[in-house]
Amino acid sequence: MDKLSFEESLEELEELVKQLESGDVPLDEAIDKFTKAMELVKSCNKKLTLAEESIAKIVKENGELIDFNIND
Repeated sequence: MDKLSFEESLEELEELVKQLESGDVPLDEAIDKFTKAMELVKSCNKKLTLAEESIAKIVKENGELIDFNIND
């Protein structure tokens, strides 16, 4: 899962959701698709969290990292 880009994971997740929402998927297959979808959700969440942590740091002119808070 982590080998896919965020965009690829999201695209695959959207396709799985469409298939599950159609109601035409046999139960065993639906369970497998749901499990894969949950793995994709975890992977996307992990990537978003890492991106947020990276963006939340600002580098001062002297190279010192400071936390960035949009509310400040």
